[in-house]
Amino acid sequence: MASLFFYGSLRHAPLLETVLGRAFDADTLRPTTLRDHSVYAVADQPFPMLVPEAGARAEGLLASGLTASDVARLNFYEGGFAYDLVEVVLDNGEAAEVYFCAPDQWQTDGLWDFDAWADRWALMSCYAAQEVMGYLTSHSRDQVAAMFPQIRARAWSRVLGARTHAGQGVYDGDVEIARQERAYVGYFALDEVTLQHRRFDGKMSPQLERSYFVAGDAALVLPYDPVRDRVLVVEQMRVGPLGRGDREIWHLEPIAGRIDPGESAEETALREAREEANLEIEALETVARGYCSPGDSTGYFHIFVGLADLPDHAAVVSGLQSEAEDIRSRLISYTDFIDMAEQQAIANTPLALLAYWLAHHRSRLRS
Repeated sequence: MASLFFYGSLRHAPLLETVLGRAFDADTLRPTTLRDHSVYAVADQPFPMLVPEAGARAEGLLASGLTASDVARLNFYEGGFAYDLVEVVLDNGEAAEVYFCAPDQWQTDGLWDFDAWADRWALMSCYAAQEVMGYLTSHSRDQVAAMFPQIRARAWSRVLGARTHAGQGVYDGDVEIARQERAYVGYFALDEVTLQHRRFDGKMSPQLERSYFVAGDAALVLPYDPVRDRVLVVEQMRVGPLGRGDREIWHLEPIAGRIDPGESAEETALREAREEANLEIEALETVARGYCSPGDSTGYFHIFVGLADLPDHAAVVSGLQSEAEDIRSRLISYTDFIDMAEQQAIANTPLALLAYWLAHHRSRLRS
């Protein structure tokens, strides 16, 4: 049996149980401290690190009676963040092991606050851990580490999904899931599910085999200059048209991007405008929020018009080199934009939606 000292996110019982894959007796977790160490937040990450610091004390919980299987599961989870076990002696005199990150792996960002972390990140971390531990027998910890930005984005989408209630006044039937499996995972993921659902006549449906594409939430924004009466759209190569055999592989779109963990849709829209078009948005108008294709995808769009100053020099070629983006922005007059929509010359449905929303609200925005 092993004893481990948890100073960070694994102090959160639901997360610890998710990683261990079993219920854990909270009474076996004993508060204690580790002398000459402090717990610091990791810059740009929702977890902490343990840092040697003379005279300080790191607070945490001592977990005893952990099995070899428990430790293997913990090593798999923590290894994805480049953390490994080191032997220490705690202030209560007991020997234990604790996870230290690799030297120079992360940068600190002030002392860590467990309660603040729990309020903001605990639910997302549990969702992410569910996916991570699902790869225990199929992936190495390095493979999981490479996927973790996407894992975390999918987890954040589930957090946002739990907050969603459109108020459509629809049927509130129950769904029973008999099987759910991850059929594929890469940058995106594909799940297969066997389910039954309540029918409108009150009876349960037969078992149904379904698949769905697991995508994160995304924010889309169309910059509009009410003074010059024109919009800015972006043009880039897209693999969807390529895979479909479309003769036009480069497509016009609104500015768009995945909502990163911790961000709101509005924050993402403003950030993506800067990254994709070197553009500052002055104000956002909410156009729509909804699923892009609810029959086969978890993808959820938050769509905005962004009021902006769009002089001639606003049309640029930009994008993040770190994401291999090659994006050209184009200025289009309102009249030409609406003509394109009327002539079905816009092959991106959110962009067409934005055209008709703008037609309805243009007078108000210009006033």
